[in-house]
Amino acid sequence: MENTPGINKRKINIPWLFEMALRDSRKNRSRLLLFISAIIFGIAALVAIYSFRYNLQNDINSQAATLIGADLVISGNKPADAAIKPLLDSLGDKRSEERSFVSMIYFPRTQGTRLVQVRALQGGFPYYGSLETEPLQAGTSFKNGKTALVDKTLMMQYNVHVNDSIKVGEVTFLIAGILDRAPGQTGVSAGVAPIVYIPMQYLGQTGLSKKGSRINYSFYYKYDKPVNISKLVKTIDLRVDKANMNIETIETRKENTGRSFGDLTRFLSLVGFIALLLGCVGVASAIHIYIREKIASIAIMRCLGVKASEAFLIYLIQIIGIGIIGSVIGALLGTSIQHILPMVMKDFLPITISTDISWLAIGQGILLGIIISVLFALLPLISIRNISPLNTLRIDYDNVNLVRDPLRWLVYLLIILFIITFTFLQLGSWLASIFFTIGILIAFLILTFTAWLLMKLMRLFIKSSWGYLFRQGFANLYRPNNQTIILIVSIGLSTAFICTLFFIQSILMGQVSLSSSGNQSNMILFDIQTSQQKGIAQLTRQQGLPVLQQVPIVSIRIEKINGKTEADVKKDTTLKISSRAFTYEYRVTYRDTLSATEKIIKGDWIGKADAGKEIPVSIEDNFSKRNHVNVGDHLVFNVQGVSMPAVVSSVRQVNWSKIQTNFQIVFPKGVLEDAPQFHVLLTHVPSAKVSAQYQRAVVRQFPNISIIDLGLVLNVIDGLLDKIGYVIRFMSAFSIITGIVVLIASVRISKYQRIQESVLLRTLGASRKQIFTITALEYLFLGALSALTGIVIAISGSWLLAKYSFEIPFTINLIPAVILFFIISLLTVIIGLLNSRGVLNRPPLEILRSN
Repeated sequence: MENTPGINKRKINIPWLFEMALRDSRKNRSRLLLFISAIIFGIAALVAIYSFRYNLQNDINSQAATLIGADLVISGNKPADAAIKPLLDSLGDKRSEERSFVSMIYFPRTQGTRLVQVRALQGGFPYYGSLETEPLQAGTSFKNGKTALVDKTLMMQYNVHVNDSIKVGEVTFLIAGILDRAPGQTGVSAGVAPIVYIPMQYLGQTGLSKKGSRINYSFYYKYDKPVNISKLVKTIDLRVDKANMNIETIETRKENTGRSFGDLTRFLSLVGFIALLLGCVGVASAIHIYIREKIASIAIMRCLGVKASEAFLIYLIQIIGIGIIGSVIGALLGTSIQHILPMVMKDFLPITISTDISWLAIGQGILLGIIISVLFALLPLISIRNISPLNTLRIDYDNVNLVRDPLRWLVYLLIILFIITFTFLQLGSWLASIFFTIGILIAFLILTFTAWLLMKLMRLFIKSSWGYLFRQGFANLYRPNNQTIILIVSIGLSTAFICTLFFIQSILMGQVSLSSSGNQSNMILFDIQTSQQKGIAQLTRQQGLPVLQQVPIVSIRIEKINGKTEADVKKDTTLKISSRAFTYEYRVTYRDTLSATEKIIKGDWIGKADAGKEIPVSIEDNFSKRNHVNVGDHLVFNVQGVSMPAVVSSVRQVNWSKIQTNFQIVFPKGVLEDAPQFHVLLTHVPSAKVSAQYQRAVVRQFPNISIIDLGLVLNVIDGLLDKIGYVIRFMSAFSIITGIVVLIASVRISKYQRIQESVLLRTLGASRKQIFTITALEYLFLGALSALTGIVIAISGSWLLAKYSFEIPFTINLIPAVILFFIISLLTVIIGLLNSRGVLNRPPLEILRSN
């Protein structure tokens, strides 16, 4: 019959194929919908993220001016010199000036102290948008008197209200209003560095702008008439750059903000794509078993003259049709979910995000869903070509196997190429896309191999001495139509996502907590002037606290590296020296010994300089690699206007994770003692109460000194990680839901096989309780093994990140993982039993007749 000329020459009747696909699907539509439902949440995640991305980009374009607050901003970390001052005074029709720095503030009523970002403002800034305050008029009226605006998080934290007072340096200001948002500010930045605005005319009186203070100077410009800002920037760029100042415009802020959030949405897209891939593995497994059950029907059609290609097309049409339905449902769900994303991301967004329907995102989601569902369904579908009429007499799926089918490998290649291409569209880098795809393949292979190994071990370890119910439950893990591989892959990957998040947060928080334990320094005082050095040390000891370390700090710049200046580096890119090495202002120290966080990896440590010789300096390992500077190379430093030649005597490896004064460049003693400098003091406070008392004493006696309290840092980091974790957990939920859908689909598609086994057991005299126990044990093993595999992968991944990325000790909290393990195991059992209840509650004869 295969070689009948009439059949082979007959043209394919497309309408008939559609009719047959529709007719064949009537009994199986609910099952087909369940197959394809595995991709719905992946599509929903991607459509939601794409919609969010497009709306975000549109909102950045429309609100970019409010992010910067002016047409042009010129800023630097030192006062404008005489050469650049005439230019700064000539720009714009309206001008404002701001000086910002970190400093301690003090609330007299509640006696609270806090390190904040102080902004001294003069002029009508912001020219676009506004300082969002309560009351509304406070955003402009505070400049007219000795009043301040205080960030709302700070007000809540210290129970301070409008009309209370705040002390900044030597001046006490009346709080005129609560600052809800400043231009470009986000919820995260407000938590890390809360802002306090004061009028600039009182800055001098605070005593915080003395020589040696670290202040950032910003000049804001507004043009009343249209001006080509880009053209203007080109004409002044060289002069501003020569003065070591930076230029920012609405366009550059738009590009930088768009790029930053573009990276975020691309990352989230990859998380959503993983959920989609997870669902597609479920689709491939489901269609695989579906086709196995259809062998008899396909063989009969082949006996009636249907060609192999026609049989293939009938089921391909079914998959495409269901794929379209699933993709449309996913796109509609994603459009609804995108209304939630701005709320989830609100702490990271400096603008208000709209939630308009994005038809482009919907179209992309539907197209992606169809392509990927067809690609993964092709793996089992191509086996239809090999089903012969003989299968009506001998139904043996082994004769229809795919291992030697060359088209199988072509489909695998298409899937890999599709993943690489999709990832490239998100990342914009072929190399990164290839590595991402390799990572995904490795994860899937590890999970698949684990499942395969477990099935092999079950065969070996099951003993006849075990109870019958346990033997049956374990045996179901490797019997025909088992779900072991698909469940371990889907549930395991979902579990790995969530556990890795918990573990990394636990590792980071554990490291910060460790740094504040024992007698290690947990409070840092900086901006200490040389004249205050003895006084602050004496005050610290009077409070019963140890002076663990006092470190002098000098600000310097690099003029030359091996005789090459910044201009030489910009002209010759083959030098492999970053031009930023010359523009960066380095904070360095001088001492004759290494600290506990350092070790020499190249050269020799020299702690004292010899008169008349080149100054030996020690550089940090990353600085050495970044600027291609090594032992024996020559550097010329600019120390407050004085050129100082030096030679690299050693390279140090520094543990930056320790709460310690670490430096990229260290000078020996005998060189910088007379240079302008400030000092840092490290101490240890045993409790929050002692910390508050000490900070109050310091602020009262030395208002210019700033304090970093590690306990507060710990709270800020914990809050930040919680916010980041919330976003990741929200996205990971799509993978978890997909895993649950795949679980339900896997149970449903194997129901026919389970019916046959249950009927046989019932016929042989097994009770409903025994079958219930066997089923429960099977799904308990599946859920437990899936969750355990995911947790093991999460532990391995977290260990690798801790050791090679963060370079910190690996310590994790296993409690969340244990809780997740039990939840997943229980959920798997419940779903398995719910889907098997029809078999348990009906007599064998009724089930056989209905099937």
